[in-house]
Amino acid sequence: MLYNGRTYSVLIVSSSEKFNTSVAALLPEAYYSPVNIVRSVAAAERALLEQFYDFVFVNLPLPDDYGTRFAIDICNDKDAVVLVYIRAEQYEEIHAKVFEQGVFTLPKPTSAQMISQALEWMAATRERLRKLKKKTITIEEKMEEIRLVNRAKWYLIDKMKLTETEAHRYIEKQAMDRCKTRREIAENIIKTT
Repeated sequence: MLYNGRTYSVLIVSSSEKFNTSVAALLPEAYYSPVNIVRSVAAAERALLEQFYDFVFVNLPLPDDYGTRFAIDICNDKDAVVLVYIRAEQYEEIHAKVFEQGVFTLPKPTSAQMISQALEWMAATRERLRKLKKKTITIEEKMEEIRLVNRAKWYLIDKMKLTETEAHRYIEKQAMDRCKTRREIAENIIKTT
């Protein structure tokens, strides 16, 4: 188990005390903290509003809702990685419903070794999600910079009667001369309007 010093927060959603105890025992605090246990979908939804969790374990069925829709919703709305435990006789049916939504599944009963392996998959998936989120933020920031520079160019074209090429060169030169980013120069130009 090598997580490069990373610790993962865990939410266990299960009404089975035996399940909760056995899974919690496989989550050493050095790698998994905090580990919170709730017994229903309603309690899990409240917990997810209060805190972000890297991993969510769902032991089906739950007392207030079966739990498959809940697991799918977490995968669609959060950056959490979800693992659903399903009775062996229902495994194929439930797995087919949740697989394409990115929900991991394990049949019950399962071994400690299988849960440990699933934790490794979940950690790898969580790290991939973390990197994708960073890329998304970077792309969004770059797009915002392009929008700002374009707005500044149109201001220069309109007010200073520059061509688009001249406006572009003006912003580039100001950025180099002042040791600032194009974004900072564009923001300054826009502020003067």
